[in-house]
Amino acid sequence: MDSAEYERRIAARFATFDQDRNGYIARDDFGTATKALLAEFGTTPRSDKGQALYIGAEALWQGMAGIADVDGDQRVSRDEFITGAVKRLRDNPERFAEIARPFLRAAIAVADEDGQGPTAEAAERALRALGVAPEAAAMGAAALLDGNGRVAREDRVLEVFAEYFTTPAPDA
Repeated sequence: MDSAEYERRIAARFATFDQDRNGYIARDDFGTATKALLAEFGTTPRSDKGQALYIGAEALWQGMAGIADVDGDQRVSRDEFITGAVKRLRDNPERFAEIARPFLRAAIAVADEDGQGPTAEAAERALRALGVAPEAAAMGAAALLDGNGRVAREDRVLEVFAEYFTTPAPDA
C-alpha cells in the first residue's frame, strides 16, 4: 500500500474522534464521547465510574493535543491528526498507551455491567457509542475478547485501540 492510501485510511479514523463533525478534534469532542458512553450504560456522570471516564477523556485529549496540536489552537485538524498523532503514536506505542490508558481503563469499567469484565455485546455497544461504525465495532469487540467471552486484559484493549487508530483497515 502506498503512502497516500495509508494516509487516506488513517484519516477515516479522524471521524471517530471528531464527534461534532466540525472538521477538528477538540476537548468538547471528548466530552461528547464520554456522555454518549455513560448514557449507553446508564452510568451517571457524578458516579465514581463517570468521574473516572471524564478524567480519562481529559487525559486522552491533553495527550493528543500535546502530540498533534502543532499550531496551539486547542484543536487538532485532520492534517495535524495524520501527520502528528498517527505517525508519532505509531512510532511510539508506549506513549500511546500512556495517554490512552486512563480513558480505556475507565471505559472498560463503565461497560463492565456485572463486575466480571465487559461481554462482547457490551464491548460492541461501547465502541458504537464512541462513534465506531457498526461493522468495525463488531470486529473490534471480537478482537478484545479472551477465551471466556469477556474483554481481555487492559493491555490487549490498548493494543487493539492503537491498531485501530494507527494502522489501515482493509475497508476503511
